[in-house]
Amino acid sequence: QVQLAESGGGLVQPGGSLKLSCAVSGSTIDSIRNMGWYRQAPGNQRELVASIIFGDRLNYADSVKGRFTISRDNAKNAIALQMNSLKPEDTGVYYCNAQKFFLNYWGQGTQVTVSS
Repeated sequence: QVQLAESGGGLVQPGGSLKLSCAVSGSTIDSIRNMGWYRQAPGNQRELVASIIFGDRLNYADSVKGRFTISRDNAKNAIALQMNSLKPEDTGVYYCNAQKFFLNYWGQGTQVTVSS
């Protein structure tokens, strides 16, 4: 079974940066069709932030384009989300997601808080 473990969240001031990591076990990331990062703020639906398909094609939500970068690290069997120029509206729980064959897998989430 695919297991996902997020890390790297925390409290940061507006304009700051954080790097999230999603460690994958049970599968190599190059065998997973799609991996991505989602976030959910209180009272809101979970939304797609960024995804990487077959380790090649990248997708970003309009709200994070130019600020966030998703990447893969085959050596660590992980994907990362580099978040720069953070805004208070980026606050939420960030979840790692993997789609393999016809199944979806989720991590437990990591909290990101952007506040002065």
